[in-house]
Amino acid sequence: MSTSMSRRSALGLGAVAAAAGAAVSSPAQAAPAGKNAIRRVYAREKAEAGGVWHTHIAAVGADGTPRAIVEDDADHVTYGYSVQKLAVATAVMDKIDRGLLTLGTKLDLPADIILGGSGIYHLHRVWGDEITVGNFLTAMLLVSDNTAVRMCGRVVPALEINEILAAKGFVHTRVEPVANPNRFFLGTTTPREMHDLLWRLATKTLLKPESCDFLLSVTRWVNGYHDGVRRVMSSKERERVATKYGADFNALGESRHEAGVMFSADGLPLLTYAMFAEGLGDPENYGATHPAVEAHARIGRTLFDNLPAVSAVVPRTLPKRFHPNHGG
Repeated sequence: MSTSMSRRSALGLGAVAAAAGAAVSSPAQAAPAGKNAIRRVYAREKAEAGGVWHTHIAAVGADGTPRAIVEDDADHVTYGYSVQKLAVATAVMDKIDRGLLTLGTKLDLPADIILGGSGIYHLHRVWGDEITVGNFLTAMLLVSDNTAVRMCGRVVPALEINEILAAKGFVHTRVEPVANPNRFFLGTTTPREMHDLLWRLATKTLLKPESCDFLLSVTRWVNGYHDGVRRVMSSKERERVATKYGADFNALGESRHEAGVMFSADGLPLLTYAMFAEGLGDPENYGATHPAVEAHARIGRTLFDNLPAVSAVVPRTLPKRFHPNHGG
C-alpha cells in the first residue's frame, strides 16, 4: 500500500481547498442516537473539511468486541505524525514490562537533544536536568513533546521499536530509522492498526495492566489536547476520552489526525476512533479553527452522544478525578 510523500522529500504544499466548517455543535444540538447518525455526521464533516480521509471508528457490541461503524480506506498506510507517539510509548513500556527499564530510570536532558515545535522542554531555556522515563513519556503524550521522542530513542533504539511493534502483530506501524540509531522519524501506520493498538490498550492486553493504566491515565488527563474530539465536552466527559493528536504537512497538503478511546462513566471502553486526514488546506493553522479540527470536534461530540449502552465483560479503567488546587 502506498504512502503520501513526506515533507522531507517534498516541502512544497499541494494544498487542497477546504470549505470553512460551521460552528461546533453543543451537546443539545447533537445528532440523533445510533450508528447511522455517526456515519451521517462523519460523511458531512469529511466533505466540508475537504482533503483525503482514512478512518476507522468502532463501537463495542453486547459481546464485548468492537464492531466497525465507519471503515473509510481504513487500511491505507499513512504518516501518523504525532499520533505515532502512542506506538513509541508502547515500545518503551514493553521494555519496562520485561524488566529492562523502569519509569524511574533517569537520563540527563542535554541542550543538544532539544527539539522545537510541540512540547515544553524547548521552553526551559536552560537544560541539564536529570529526568525520569515517566517524566518524558508524560510530556510526549500529554503535550506531544518532540524532545521526548529523542529521549525515548535513547532507551529504545529505532530498530528495537520496530521489532517490538512487529512482535505485537503490527505490520505497518513503524518508525523510520535514520543514521543515528537512537533517533528516527515517527513513521507510518493505518487507521485499522491504530484502532487495534487503542483497543488492546483499553482492554489491557497490549501491555501489562499497570503499563496500560499509566498510558491511559496520561492520555485521558484534562490538561491534554482539547481542540478536536474533546472540545465540546465538560471536564468529566473529557476524563472519559483518551486521545492523541497529530499535525504536519507533506506534498499533498496539510495533515490533521486524531485517534483515541471513549469510556463509559464506570470505566468500560466503548468506542475507538482513528481519523487520519491529509491533503488539507489552511496551511500553518495548527489551532482549533482548522476545518479538519473543527470536523473532529463535531464528530467527537456525536460519538460521545451515541456511545453504546452495554455491560461488556472487559477490564475497567477509572480516571483520576480532576480537582483544582491553588497551592499551599
